Formats: sequence, C-alpha cells, structure tokens
Amino acid sequence: MYDFLRLLRATIALRPYVFAFLAVYLVAGWSHLGWKKTLVHIPVGYALAWFSEYASIHWGFPYGDYFYIHKTVGKELWVLGVPFMDSLSYVFLSYCSYSLAVFLMSPVAVKSANLVCVETSQTRRSKSTLVLGAFLFVLLDVVIDPVALQGHKWFLGLIYGYRKRGFYFGIPMSNFAGWLLVGLVLTAALQILDRIGAKEAEDHLPENPSSWLRLLGPVLYFSVLAFNIAITFRIGEMLLGLVDVMLSATLVIPMFFFTIYKITQAKPTVSLLRPSGL
Repeated sequence: MYDFLRLLRATIALRPYVFAFLAVYLVAGWSHLGWKKTLVHIPVGYALAWFSEYASIHWGFPYGDYFYIHKTVGKELWVLGVPFMDSLSYVFLSYCSYSLAVFLMSPVAVKSANLVCVETSQTRRSKSTLVLGAFLFVLLDVVIDPVALQGHKWFLGLIYGYRKRGFYFGIPMSNFAGWLLVGLVLTAALQILDRIGAKEAEDHLPENPSSWLRLLGPVLYFSVLAFNIAITFRIGEMLLGLVDVMLSATLVIPMFFFTIYKITQAKPTVSLLRPSGL
C-alpha cells in the first residue's frame, strides 16, 4: 500500500496536466451528470480503457501493434504494463467528447431573457449523440497521438511506439479505428450511466442551465485540443501543428455557425426539468 501511494504521488507530480484535466472533469461532470455518476465513470472508463490498451500491446487489437517503453516504471504508477495516467485520461477525454456532442445536439431556448441549452434524456441517450461523441473522441486522438509519439521532445517523455511506422505522422490508421470503437463503447457507457436511477420525467439539467458550469465539458474538450496543439508548435512540428489547426477548424467553424443558427431559432420555454443523481 505504501508503495502504491508513493507511486501515485509521483504520478501526480510527473503528470500534473493529466490531473488538472481530471479535476475539471469532476466539476463539469458534477454539474452535468451528478456527482455519483461522475465518480462512477472514473473506474468504469478507466477499466474499459485499460483493457483496450492491454489487449493492443499483447494482441494488436483494437489500436494496432504498439508497445510501451518502460522508462518510468518505478517513477510513476503502471498497471500490468500500461501507464496509469494513460488509461485515466480516457475518462475525461470520453466525457468531454460526450458533453460536447450533447451540447451540439441540444436545442437552445429562451428563459427569463437568457439563452439556455435544453437537454433532454432523448438527446443524451440518442444514437446520434453516441456516434457524434465517438467521432469527437477520435478527433482528439488525431491531435494527441502524433505529438505524444514524440514525447521525447517534451515533458511527456518517450513512453510508446509502433513496430511499423504509420501513415499519419507515424500513427497507423488502425489506431484511429480503435479509438472509434473504444469511443463508441465509452460513450455508450456514459449513456447507460445516464439511464441508471433516472426517471423519464427528469432530465439532468442544473437549476440554472445558463450557468458557466454547464459549458465546462465543451470547454474541457477545446482545452485539451489547445494544449496539444500548443505542444506541437512548441517542439517545432510546424506541419503537424498546421494540420491540427485545420482539422480543429473543421469542427470549430461549423459549430460556431450551427450555434448561431440554433440561437436564431430559439423559442421561449416556461419550465426546465431538474437533475437527479444515481
């Protein structure tokens, strides 16, 4: 137990950015899903992510044939050959992708002269949200993995590699296919969590849906994108950075105009339903 706690402390000290994103997830999830479901998604999301990585390094599925470099074993927490912080990151990456998908799929209404995003159980649990959430999850990886592969150039360190160099800046297409599959599974897990203990007459909306807390999920999504793009430029990968910016723009620009369109179509609403916990 002492050794576990020592390695956990060392992991937090070595990877503070991961735990900073996790902290934002806790606040965003609490305001969106309720604190119980937010906490439950940590072990659930971690377990699903860890298994997907364990399967890949041993059997090449779902991400392809890659391996971890064990330079930090003894310096940070590893779980059966997989860095703890790596699987943990899937928790907040899947949530912020799901949260942004729900935001984009939800209509905008006017309440007391304020614009609010009206979520419903149907929107949160729909197949469209499932697919969009998984797609947004993959887009994050398109930006993250190429720069993570060059971790020796920044404070991440060299932690993994592929036995055969891939087409996309060293990343094979199988990796993105794996992220799509895992993204579907993790988003589905969040949708299942949303169903547990929730009555159809109640939706997971805060008392004040216009509160900035409800935007933390989408903000977390773009913060992760911005962080990795900044690192990409910082290590001198200008071409990769420009490609990342263009890919991100394909999301941001349509989202901006779509949001403007939703605002112009907003209609007054009298009542909004309140959240429930597990």
